[in-house]
Amino acid sequence: MSRIEVRCVRLYLTEHDKYQRLLAQLHDVEKVRGVTVFRGISGFGQSGHLHSAQLIDSALDLPIVIEFFDAPDRVETIIDHLRDMLPPGHILSWTAQLEV
Repeated sequence: MSRIEVRCVRLYLTEHDKYQRLLAQLHDVEKVRGVTVFRGISGFGQSGHLHSAQLIDSALDLPIVIEFFDAPDRVETIIDHLRDMLPPGHILSWTAQLEV
């Protein structure tokens, strides 16, 4: 087995932020290698507003994390395209090794 360098990205948002639009961008336009969407049960960001599931909630606004990886040069371009779709401080990326 060998390793290649990739860049991992996490996008932090909530269900209210219409994450499907970002998912469609990554799938249809950017054509990244793969994407996983995680739905949190609670969380908060810089604003301090707590997003959580309550039994009586009918319209949830839970935290969503979209994670993907690809070649480092592709990820730089993709992040440039996503910057206008997310507020500052909502894109996290790091270098990783992929076993191939």
